[in-house]
Amino acid sequence: MQVQQQSAVVCRGLTKVFGTGTSEVQALRGIDIEVRQGEVMMLVGPSGCGKTTLISTLAGVLNPSEGECLVFGTNLNRLSDRERTRYRGSNIGFVFQQFNLIGSLSLRENVGVPLLLQGVPYSEAMRKADEALAKVGLGHRTEDRTTSLSGGQQQRVAIARAIVHGPKLIVCDEPTSALDHVTGQHVVELLRSVATGEGRALIIVTHDSRIYRFADRIAQMDDGKVQRIYESHQDFLAAERLS
Repeated sequence: MQVQQQSAVVCRGLTKVFGTGTSEVQALRGIDIEVRQGEVMMLVGPSGCGKTTLISTLAGVLNPSEGECLVFGTNLNRLSDRERTRYRGSNIGFVFQQFNLIGSLSLRENVGVPLLLQGVPYSEAMRKADEALAKVGLGHRTEDRTTSLSGGQQQRVAIARAIVHGPKLIVCDEPTSALDHVTGQHVVELLRSVATGEGRALIIVTHDSRIYRFADRIAQMDDGKVQRIYESHQDFLAAERLS
């Protein structure tokens, strides 16, 4: 499969099946999608339609059952587990819906984990972690534990961790779900500024209509498929009003 130079992610014929026999669930049903460098792509659709499975697969967290997905020209399925882990650590930032923070570590240590895993010296990793925390408005809480934070603050720590290593691709699962309107807008603006520079890309799974305006394109999903890709948030909202 040839990939155009401007493509950040290209998936073709992507399927994902969980379980076997009578318990089989087909989460993805032959998805074709391209995410361009420098753009923000939002994935919308009802709960259970495959959005989280899709971003987990294209980020190399899950292996597809069929099809392939190239991230900046690299086919993650053809890498060994160790190579895929190394590639994700250097090139992909993932904001999980459940945050996945470590309660026994300080905020700066949580955020610095991706750098430490790459072998960055501790002092340098902590300096960059402090900078990332400052960007999400938590520069004054670097030594606190995550257990002392609200859900919205934990979300911001998770976002700081996702951007601290300057990944090419940032993938977010409901990044504003625990945030108030003002903070949510600030966080998406920050993610957009990080992701749209230097040929990067940002993919956001969301139900939050307040942030649709930050999307360059919106992919509407249902039943494990991409039903349609809208070239602007205005096109998507217009179609919603007509439906």
